[in-house]
Amino acid sequence: MAYVVAEPCIKCKYTDCVEVCPVNCFYEGANFLVIHPDECIDCGACEPVCPTKAIFPESELPKEWAEYKTLNADFSTKWPNIAEKKSSLPEAEEFKDAKGKRGMLDAAPGK
Repeated sequence: MAYVVAEPCIKCKYTDCVEVCPVNCFYEGANFLVIHPDECIDCGACEPVCPTKAIFPESELPKEWAEYKTLNADFSTKWPNIAEKKSSLPEAEEFKDAKGKRGMLDAAPGK
């Protein structure tokens, strides 16, 4: 079982999780991060360091965000791997506690 990045990450993209991941299973989109489910070793190191509380064990993913399991699996095969901490998005603090961000997800790869 893997961990899943859900909606709270959108428009924030804090990378504290990337910094602590021992297997570099994070992938970067323009305004969102995902976890490759086949690379995640289920260690849980990423979950407590996420400032937006966007990372969940697959078995505890809230039903309202169930689609993020598929989105993580899909985008992790299309986006570039990210293995080092970067600055969050400029608007991160503004969107950190925002709800209903799904429509803001940019499917473009990160840079």
